[in-house]
Amino acid sequence: MTDFNELMNQARQMQEQMQKAQEELANLVVQGESGAGLVTVSMNGRHDVKAVKLADTLLQEDKEVVEDLIAAAVNDAVRKLEDKNKETLGGMASGFNLPEGFKFPF
Repeated sequence: MTDFNELMNQARQMQEQMQKAQEELANLVVQGESGAGLVTVSMNGRHDVKAVKLADTLLQEDKEVVEDLIAAAVNDAVRKLEDKNKETLGGMASGFNLPEGFKFPF
């Protein structure tokens, strides 16, 4: 029974750490950019775009070019958030002695 109790304690600790990490990630703000900085997008951990900045020189470009650069900057921000999520949440399980083959529901 000791092993099961220890496993339950570890699971509780991991759940608490996971909730704290998810709260921190939700408040994180990343910068996505494209066109060598012509477009910058600020996005929080909830994937809400908080700001879009366009270089003045970009306004002389065709509409399609501007649209493509905005989309690329948003995608860059999303990838950065995904990488940060994997880095933060993925490393959490390494500190726990879980049975081999144990899988989480996430």
